Amino acid sequence: MSQAGIISTTSGPIPPTVATTYVTDVNSPAIPAANVLNVLGNDTTVNNDNGVRTDGSSGSNTLTVQLTNRLQGSGSTVGAVTADIVTFTPTVVGTYCLEFRTSAYNTTSTLGAGYNVFGAIRFDGVNCNVCGSADTIDNEEGAMTACDIDIVVSGANAILRVTGYAAQTINWGAVGLYTFRGV
Repeated sequence: MSQAGIISTTSGPIPPTVATTYVTDVNSPAIPAANVLNVLGNDTTVNNDNGVRTDGSSGSNTLTVQLTNRLQGSGSTVGAVTADIVTFTPTVVGTYCLEFRTSAYNTTSTLGAGYNVFGAIRFDGVNCNVCGSADTIDNEEGAMTACDIDIVVSGANAILRVTGYAAQTINWGAVGLYTFRGV
């Protein structure tokens, strides 16, 4: 009879060497607990030229991979009113180039729209200032052409603001990113 493997009365093979600490970009290393490392995804408004960073969650067994420079929000309009979908408050003096992908669904008339908005603001340490007019690409169905979208400022805030239209309820959602250069 043939043996499929080596029979040994001594201890088994030496286990492979595995990492016990994973170095991250921020917040100390991630350290597996009971050989388990949780690897999760997330996003953050933190400025990072690479657009991605790792976070060790202060030494726990969770490693978070984060998309950086991200802005997101949602809201609704009922009638011809405005809603601030995303509010971003810069903290460092400089220029922020903003780009948003926005989706709108009219729950009253079951119509849709999509927008790409590109704009820039300058933060002087106290207030945000608009750098020219925002450019938009509008993809609107039917009466959704009555809607509007813009990047505006108020004090230290840069805001993605939308406007609905009369007698309609519209749900809005936006995901954006920014590129920063400053002092």
